[in-house]
Formats: sequence, structure tokens, C-alpha cells
Amino acid sequence: MPALNVEFSDRELEDLRQIAKERGTSMKALVREAAAADIARHRALQEGAEAFRRFFAAHADEFAAAFPDDEAPAQGVGRAV
Repeated sequence: MPALNVEFSDRELEDLRQIAKERGTSMKALVREAAAADIARHRALQEGAEAFRRFFAAHADEFAAAFPDDEAPAQGVGRAV
């Protein structure tokens, strides 16, 4: 399995040691769990954003009607030629 060396300040390293000790786990497991949780959160945010984009695209006309002041002006409309 690939590995990654990560540098921490003395304070961060001591905090990690303390947290790992309190949780009864190793520092390696603690850091790996934190990274895995961040990866899962990132994926969930990406999926949520994509679901929103699909929903918005499917209901664009309804949004435009409900919020006309937020609509960008059509190209060339309101401009001097």
C-alpha cells in the first residue's frame, strides 16, 4: 500500500499523541481515519453539488419566473449597439 510522510509541528504531534491515547488507537490510525472522513465529506459535497446542478437545470424556467431580478440580461438586450 502506498504511504505518505506528513510533517507536523511539535504542538500538533503532541496533540495527536494525546488524542490517540484518549481514543485508545494509534496515531497512524487516527490520521488515516481523519483523512478518510475528509475524503468522504469531499465526495458527498461533490455529489450534492451535482444533484443541485441537475435540479436547477431541470427547473431553470421556474427559478427564472420566481426570481426575475436575479436573471442575467439576455445578450444584446439593454445595450446600445
